[in-house]
Amino acid sequence: MRTEMETDNHALPLVLLGGTLCNARLWQPVLARLNLAAVICPRLTADTSAEQASLRLLEQLPPRFLLAGFSLGAIVALQMVADAPGRIAGLALLSVNPLADRPDNATLRREAVNVARQQGLTTWLSASLWPKYVAPSRVDDQALQDLICRMAEESGLDSLETQTEIAITRRDNRRALAALACPIIIINGVHDPICTPHHHQLVAQRAPQARCVTLAAAGHFTLLEVPDEVAPPLGQWIQECSNA
Repeated sequence: MRTEMETDNHALPLVLLGGTLCNARLWQPVLARLNLAAVICPRLTADTSAEQASLRLLEQLPPRFLLAGFSLGAIVALQMVADAPGRIAGLALLSVNPLADRPDNATLRREAVNVARQQGLTTWLSASLWPKYVAPSRVDDQALQDLICRMAEESGLDSLETQTEIAITRRDNRRALAALACPIIIINGVHDPICTPHHHQLVAQRAPQARCVTLAAAGHFTLLEVPDEVAPPLGQWIQECSNA
């Protein structure tokens, strides 16, 4: 039975695209606060480019949908905006770097995959990525670290390899944002060294209609660090999309 708090968004389901080594656990804290009726959480585990992922998803998804992407998922979301802007009824970008990757990053990224295979995902992630993932105040949060490592282990090393290729081959699709007529929201954490506030400003410059939300207590993993702060603006965005 549907509760009074639920939102009947079956006409415009919310599609959630997670980041590298993430799964549906990434979205659960925020979804628990939104209580939506129709949510789709595809996996980004087999495609080796944003173009491939976009094509596959557009073949599978309903004719119109709301689209939210986090980190790597935001890269794919921007590719989908470029490929099929008419299909997207609302766009949310969380922890996004819209730029094409630097050519000299390719070797470093692929070397990191090899190190992860040698060390194991949890050991590698804890040593190399964890300090960059969260705000300084959360670095000692063992429960949050354990959750992110659990997602990584559940995603697996093969997913890391293919998702790394998406990051390496991504394109700058900011130009497509100017023609997008639907509501747009951009959410970022102040303490994010991966997708910095500057990266979010670059997106906002191409989407003047967008609402920008900067979270002072968050780093890269906004959805898990401060779900109480992410859920209200995201819920308002969903409502705006439904009313548009």
